[in-house]
Amino acid sequence: MAPVDPLITEETTTDVAGTPEKEEETPQLRPAFLAYSGFLSDCLAANGDSRTTSSIQFLSTAVKKEPCMLGIDEAGRGPVLGPMLYASAVASTGKIEALRGMGLADSKQLTEEKREELLEKMLANSEWIAYSIHSISPMEITEKMLSSTKISLNVISQNSAIGLIHSALDQDVNLTEVYVDTVGKAETYQAYLQSLFPKIKITVESKADATYPIVSAASIFAKVTRDRLLARWPKAGRGVIPPNTPLGSGYPGGMSICFLFKDSHAV
Repeated sequence: MAPVDPLITEETTTDVAGTPEKEEETPQLRPAFLAYSGFLSDCLAANGDSRTTSSIQFLSTAVKKEPCMLGIDEAGRGPVLGPMLYASAVASTGKIEALRGMGLADSKQLTEEKREELLEKMLANSEWIAYSIHSISPMEITEKMLSSTKISLNVISQNSAIGLIHSALDQDVNLTEVYVDTVGKAETYQAYLQSLFPKIKITVESKADATYPIVSAASIFAKVTRDRLLARWPKAGRGVIPPNTPLGSGYPGGMSICFLFKDSHAV
């Protein structure tokens, strides 16, 4: 979890009896939400171990007490480079029209420039919309999928989503609605989540990022973060990729697949 920014300050007032009375803390946030929180704590600690970073702590108590919705989506499922990122977006249910007004849509259907523009809009409204991002390292995915118990990628993904919901609840967000882009069979996944969170209205659908603005917001957080991380990849000191090598989106596309078939050796 990202540390609380030191720009958060406490102010006090004095009541008629002369006793200091603490006011609610008010975030003092700079443009683009402090350069996207130090670009998520320096590229999620240089893309090392799996970790979660969040801006939910910057939401005021008043916002957290309102009925809130949370959307979840991912980027980097089955990557060649970089982690798989699961992101959640949290906002008051009363902000649904504000989200629609931003023009949010499935990140994969938008240009890179439009995704960046939408991210900047959300960061400029960080007093009412927050994110949490769970980075799952390739090493963790590999270890779990090849372990004796063989944890599937679907289960890894579902556990990440569950963790993001718990993260919001643990920070006292009054979650009343959760929307998730499905992995696996939507009906089964929804029933499972509903059993874990019986007091929350759970909706799991395929292409939820194209239907629900709060999932679209999560999709933008996940996709732009992963794209920015990959853009910095050659500068990360890994010594295996020549400078200025085009990386694409880090998925196993045609060039990657051809390379693997050409240079693989039988075991």
